[in-house]
Amino acid sequence: MLLQRTISQLDVGYVPDDVAEHIGHLGYAQWLGGLKGTLGYRDEAMRAYAKASPFMRSSPAVAVFCQLLVASTVMPPLVLDLKLPKPSRRGGAKARRGAY
Repeated sequence: MLLQRTISQLDVGYVPDDVAEHIGHLGYAQWLGGLKGTLGYRDEAMRAYAKASPFMRSSPAVAVFCQLLVASTVMPPLVLDLKLPKPSRRGGAKARRGAY
């Protein structure tokens, strides 16, 4: 279920390369966070790749997701350079005061 949702969120059509990389990395992190601890990682990664690969041609973000899946199964394991969003403040008291 989460895999289907992740793929549908990634399948946004053409976007610039930097945006596709950002979205693909977020999708991989979402998929990874939803894995159950009792399942084998490699099998789940290959299952996710099989489901996502048909969308690679039409969506660069899905292609980035698939590249991360393949890179994560390489032996010996390599460090993946995931680019997650930078923390940012979204307002707080100062923003509320400025709204009036």
